[in-house]
Amino acid sequence: MQFPSFIAKRIRHNEAGSFSATVSRIGVASIAIGISVGIIAFAVLLGFKQTIQQKIFLFGAHININSYSQGNSYEEGPMPVLNPVSIALPQIPEIKRWQTVAHKSGILKTPEEIKGVILKGVGKDYDWQTFRSSLKQGRLISHTDSSSIKYGYSSEILISRKIAAELRLKIGDDVIMYSLQNPPRPRKLTICGIYDTQMEEFDNNLIIGDLGLVQRLNGWGKDSVGTYEIYLKDFRDLDRIANQLRTTLPPGIFLQKVTSTYPQIFDWLILLDRNTAVFLTLILFVACFNMISILLVMIMERTPLIGLLKTLGSPNSQIRRVFFRVGLYMVRRGLIIGNITGLLLCWLQYQFKLIPLDPVNYYMDTVPIVFDWPIFLSVNIATVVISGLILLIPTLIITKIQPIKALLFKK
Repeated sequence: MQFPSFIAKRIRHNEAGSFSATVSRIGVASIAIGISVGIIAFAVLLGFKQTIQQKIFLFGAHININSYSQGNSYEEGPMPVLNPVSIALPQIPEIKRWQTVAHKSGILKTPEEIKGVILKGVGKDYDWQTFRSSLKQGRLISHTDSSSIKYGYSSEILISRKIAAELRLKIGDDVIMYSLQNPPRPRKLTICGIYDTQMEEFDNNLIIGDLGLVQRLNGWGKDSVGTYEIYLKDFRDLDRIANQLRTTLPPGIFLQKVTSTYPQIFDWLILLDRNTAVFLTLILFVACFNMISILLVMIMERTPLIGLLKTLGSPNSQIRRVFFRVGLYMVRRGLIIGNITGLLLCWLQYQFKLIPLDPVNYYMDTVPIVFDWPIFLSVNIATVVISGLILLIPTLIITKIQPIKALLFKK
């Protein structure tokens, strides 16, 4: 065993009952609190971002490509299914998938109530995988069930829980939709499912129906759609792929990123990142300040030992390594306790949903948790590196201690 390690071990074993033992426990606790708070903060932050992005991506693709009509911002002009856009998309490896949809403004009418809505028509290529978690009652639209097919399209629709409550509708009820056009074209639709995303941007007025229904209302053929919804493999490539697609789009075709469609939500997510960074910086600063103070107290309490080691010929660098190892031992204990505490609290919230939230303000009913192990590992590595650098500061006082005065020093 090396000399600095041997002395450091003796110091740790002999500090029981001393003042430095209490101070050491405070140092371990400060590191443990800092690392557990860091793990919880990142788990919650990533949970918020992932949950909100998943809800947005239910109805807002990463990139939308369409041809806007002149008179209604909620509706699109027709685009042919086989056009330069669809031909160019497979040539970009960063694109995960795309699907075709169309929108139509309308009014739902019951004997007692009316409600303005936006009908989103989806086809057989629509990916329902992420939507299933928001489906609360009923089932998804059937594009192949002959009992729901009328005039070449399905008459089934999905409505939000909020719309169902306002219009007093339930699964299996029929409702009349009047499309906003001249003349209005009423359609009798059947409710097959009720969803709930807890986001007013969608739940307040969006219903989902068959793409064929929108094509029939608009007088389009089966070869025309309203929007290409494009999803990327990595959302971080959004700006680059969007710029790449813009250079290849023909005139009259517009591209819109989801960050431009819902800027207030993504600005809020950026603000969360900044607040978390500031919060963790303050926590780390307090923990590092505590470590400096604690190691200084331990050095002052061991001043006679330092004087004796210097008298026996130990260089300053060797003595500094002794106390540096003592500090690293406290950091290691703090990391172990902090990781166990932080991960345990995250697991309890993940399993039992102990902390609720107001869906009106947070778009979810409980605090979300995401276990991102690479980030948790990065938090631990950053804590060790920063703490190691900080521990070098108080050991500089050892170079100022004179052996004669140190041997006469009384605690």
